[in-house]
Amino acid sequence: MGRIISVVNQKGGVGKTTTAVNLTACLADLGLKVLLCDFDPQANATSGLGVDKRKVKKTVYDVVVNGADIREAIVSTKFGDVLPSSADLAGAAVELMTMSPPTHQLLNALAQVKADYDVIFIDCPPSLEMLTLNALVAAEGILVPVQCEYYALEGLSDLMSTLRMVKKRLNPTLDIFGVILTMFDGRTNFSTQVAQEVRRHFPGKVFATVVPRNVRLAEAPSHGLPVSRYDRTSRGAVAYQALAQEMQQKLQPISTKG
Repeated sequence: MGRIISVVNQKGGVGKTTTAVNLTACLADLGLKVLLCDFDPQANATSGLGVDKRKVKKTVYDVVVNGADIREAIVSTKFGDVLPSSADLAGAAVELMTMSPPTHQLLNALAQVKADYDVIFIDCPPSLEMLTLNALVAAEGILVPVQCEYYALEGLSDLMSTLRMVKKRLNPTLDIFGVILTMFDGRTNFSTQVAQEVRRHFPGKVFATVVPRNVRLAEAPSHGLPVSRYDRTSRGAVAYQALAQEMQQKLQPISTKG
């Protein structure tokens, strides 16, 4: 039985989609069956895995709002499977409010294919509203990318408050699966100080691998490729390959139990 993990941080520009796309590809390279559910209306994770969002026939919007068959919407790529998104999802929060229960529609959809995968990632929008609540209800754990920059911890208290609320009222199994340090610049003492502060705030939850600032990471999405295929020897690719190996080890006991 697969593990569902939401990649979440309501602060934009922290490497959330980059992390979701590249972990999907790197774990698939390690032999895991991976599904990336793009739950952000910007659909950057969809295009990041090489899927043309203008040509997909069904998206996650059709699945959660219109009841479309999730298996018919999933697109297989050489980097892993993706449940694509589209701009239609931007209005889904209002439509979800008319459903019962409004916070469980993504959970109900992913439950149909959970057994088909070792891990399902949900790429969340940069906000704490109905779409993100659906993603938190659907997940057993959250993956939190935190950039090694000024104000890195700003807003994380809101995320933790939302996490506690969802855990108490909607999803008692929800927990922090891990915290990833992104945009690390080893040339500055400041990045090191931020990393230390994040590790102090989340003891035992921060992955040992840090993701550096890297031009190749920024370039890869414009080519519709994960960085491991765009430039396998780049520092960004090496970091996500190492991170995927760390994650595989962390998933191992869960996969064995399942």
